[in-house]
Amino acid sequence: MPSPTEITLHQQSKLLEIAFDDGARYRFPYEFLRVHSPSAEVRGHGPGQEVLQIGKKNITLLDVQPSGSYAIKLTFDDGHDTGLYTWEYLHGLGKHQDTLWQDYLQKLEQAGQSR
Repeated sequence: MPSPTEITLHQQSKLLEIAFDDGARYRFPYEFLRVHSPSAEVRGHGPGQEVLQIGKKNITLLDVQPSGSYAIKLTFDDGHDTGLYTWEYLHGLGKHQDTLWQDYLQKLEQAGQSR
């Protein structure tokens, strides 16, 4: 599995940029990372238990902390700080970012909710 070689916070544009040793480089909007948190609060405890995240359009990432050599812990300004973003998880988010984002927007629309 690829490992990060560089992690950069772009506070003004609200992006977390991660470069991996396989040459991949992903720019994640804070909102995207928040609504795709790997925490049980967001993903639930099993299939079908996911909780649609709403109202996260203006979320800010306050802190990024390493968790061992395999993940980072993100702290958002809405108090959310659970769930470890492993390198594997982040690489997968980056690889499928466009599809995941469109799926999220579609779920919001179906639920009559907004970002």
